[in-house]
Amino acid sequence: MQTGSLIALTADGVTVLIEATAGRLPALAYWGEALPGLDAGQAEALVATAEPVTGSNDPEIRPRVALLPGHDTGWTGRPGLRGSFAGAGWSPAFLVTEILVDGAPAPAFHAGGAGRVEVRAVDDAGRLELRLVLELLPTGLLRARAAVRNLADQPYACEDLVLAFPVPAEAAEVLDFAGRHNQERVPVRAPFPVGTHLRENRKGRTGADSAYLLHAGTAGFGFEAGRIWAVHTAWSGNHTHYAEQVHSGERLLGGGELLLPGEIRLATGESYESPWLYGAYGDGLDEVARRFHRHLRARSPQVSAQRPVTINVWEAVYFDHDTDRLIDLAERAAAAGVERYVLDDGWFGSRRDDTSGLGDWVVSPEVWPGGLHPLVDRVRALGMQFGLWFEPEMVNPDSDVARAHPEWIMAARAAWPIESRTQQVLNLGIPEAYEHVKTQILAVLDEYAISYIKWDHNRDLIEAGTQTDRGRPGVHAQTLAFYRLLDEIRAAHPGLEIESCSSGGARVDLAVLERTDRVWVSDNIDPHDRQRMMRWSTQLVPPEYLGSHIASGRSHVTGRRHDLAFRAGTAIFGHLGIEWDLTEATAAETAELREWVTYFQRERDLLLGGDLVRMDGYPDRILVHGVVAPDRSRALFAMAITDSVLPDPAVRLRLRGLDPDGRYRIRPVLVGAEPAGLIAPQWWGADRSGRILTGAALARAGVACPRVHPDQVVLYRADLAND
Repeated sequence: MQTGSLIALTADGVTVLIEATAGRLPALAYWGEALPGLDAGQAEALVATAEPVTGSNDPEIRPRVALLPGHDTGWTGRPGLRGSFAGAGWSPAFLVTEILVDGAPAPAFHAGGAGRVEVRAVDDAGRLELRLVLELLPTGLLRARAAVRNLADQPYACEDLVLAFPVPAEAAEVLDFAGRHNQERVPVRAPFPVGTHLRENRKGRTGADSAYLLHAGTAGFGFEAGRIWAVHTAWSGNHTHYAEQVHSGERLLGGGELLLPGEIRLATGESYESPWLYGAYGDGLDEVARRFHRHLRARSPQVSAQRPVTINVWEAVYFDHDTDRLIDLAERAAAAGVERYVLDDGWFGSRRDDTSGLGDWVVSPEVWPGGLHPLVDRVRALGMQFGLWFEPEMVNPDSDVARAHPEWIMAARAAWPIESRTQQVLNLGIPEAYEHVKTQILAVLDEYAISYIKWDHNRDLIEAGTQTDRGRPGVHAQTLAFYRLLDEIRAAHPGLEIESCSSGGARVDLAVLERTDRVWVSDNIDPHDRQRMMRWSTQLVPPEYLGSHIASGRSHVTGRRHDLAFRAGTAIFGHLGIEWDLTEATAAETAELREWVTYFQRERDLLLGGDLVRMDGYPDRILVHGVVAPDRSRALFAMAITDSVLPDPAVRLRLRGLDPDGRYRIRPVLVGAEPAGLIAPQWWGADRSGRILTGAALARAGVACPRVHPDQVVLYRADLAND
């Protein structure tokens, strides 16, 4: 048995010091900006000098907060593990039996780069085995997960297994997100609480109102600066995020899966593993975001910045599937430069509206007597990929599958849950239901040349139990089955791309993004609202994953009208698509659309592969952001005005992220029609060639901005100057 170890890991400007001595569970003695020269003596001194003074009414030994906090140490905050053997063994005390670093036994002190630490422990009664894994990734992201195994001869009911990372006292403010359908990812900021700031999600999916990322940082932290620590629970089912401060001053950020009563009951030898809890440290929100971006960009298979421009025909036709009309749309899309065509809801079973047929994944002979071949063949002949919409986890009561197998509907009792969107949930935790769905989807994929699936999930999981098991909760099993289904479908069709859509952006998390290639930000593609949703969605997800479509002239969700330049200038900062009935476009609009598509195709390596920058210090109605090439040779910036004309005198645009010593030509980019109401500043020049300034001057002094009407966007390009 190892006596313990101090382990220092440093990667991409971040150091974590893990203290696992005297047989105790590991604790983070330090997590933050890289500490140079951290040898054994320095590590021991750092741990010793960090020991706080005991308070007047504290236990004689001050509680030590481990990665898995436990009451046995005197900790009175939220415990990491909650469960019992029929009421006994509810406060286990774990003793470490093994510590591994990158698979080898840990020495008394280890210093290295990115690495993996694995700790095994057994509780004092010998009834539970605990396995903790902590990794510092090359991106500087920290992640941890835990697994508990039952060694006893009686069942163990696991009620909660969450992990927590400590943050220092200067983390004075918290920032996470709220939202709803059509208004996803609304930032919410507040002082770090006394007690617990708990965000519980019981929707059975990530949720449009999920915490998304929970940040804690120094007062007033922004996009550019401020020490920030953040956590993200990588799980697509019920989950928690929390920030906690106890009376003695310790502050934690934590999270994990939210388990329903009786959901995890471990028989002898069985185990339960928590999802990954990710942690990010950075100076400013942009640095935190870029850590997650680099992590996703390093995944295998990679998502290329050369993403095909997509058209989805949902808002053009809805359920009216007429072959000639859909082929006409395909021809118009191809003429505009579109590279992928997606047929949305309504192609299967009796699905002529949203009340029938969902769950019967067979091409409708009524609407498509020759199958989808005429459309698929024409789309491919036009040089485009073909994509198709599915909603595999949902079912209409008026469907063949629901009539044949009512026991496959998730329910907590004999009566089904209340309906939402005329839907119930198909229980993929039942093997026969799982195989039925998988077989039907694979049959369609085997018959047609389909390159892309839009995978939807349009309702919360309410009373999501298994009828065949007395209504026992099934969200955990459903989530794992969803992951397995994605994995098996992709294994059968390795080149297939999948988009995660869930009433818009209600299933966006790192676990689903291990298996999908795109997320639908929101069903609301009104650019006025999308400006803010895109701005905050990029806090976790890089632009190439964000489905970002050019909307109809009049928004189908809000009813607002917008110029094509604003719709397109908003959409190009994600994976560009079109959600517009092109038969309604004028000749001038069609020509302008082609210009925007061509511009995106020319610049998508930068738009979808650059480093994100978002500017602080402007009124709410002015949003400034951009992408900078990794080598800092060029950048594209956008200034969006969402509510009123600029104030007089106008603000200056400060554009950061460039090499401070580099000399850049900064100039406006005008694609198609000019922004409405444009009055250009003199520095643009008569030929719009702009001026040359250093990166430092652009970041600190900035340039005068134009005047434009509300709901307009102005683009700028910065290139290293040769002269």
